[in-house]
Amino acid sequence: MEQEKRPRRKYDKEFILEAVKLVTEQGQSVSQVAAGLGIHENMLYLWKRKYEADPANAFPGKGRMKPEQEKIRQLERELYRVSRERDILKKAVAIFSKDPKTSTDSQ
Repeated sequence: MEQEKRPRRKYDKEFILEAVKLVTEQGQSVSQVAAGLGIHENMLYLWKRKYEADPANAFPGKGRMKPEQEKIRQLERELYRVSRERDILKKAVAIFSKDPKTSTDSQ
C-alpha cells in the first residue's frame, strides 16, 4: 500500500500574510480561514506563531535571510577571509625572520 507522494505546495509571502491577518486582525477563527483557503489548520497556526514572533521580518522568502542572519553570514565570511590573511602573514614573518647565518646553504 504505497501512498502516492503529492508535490509540496508552496505559498508566497502575500498569501501567508493575508491568511494570518484574517485571523489576527479580522478575528476569524483559524479553522474558518484554513477551510476557506484549503490549507491545514496546523499550517496556519505555525504561520501565526512565526508572524507574532517577528512581524517585521516574518516570511523572508525562499533563499532570503532575515537581516540579522544575513549580517551574521557576512561577518562569518569576513572573519574567514581575515583569518586566512593573518595565517599567510604569520608564515611570511616566519620565513623572513630566519637567521641567514644558520641557513642550510653552505657556500
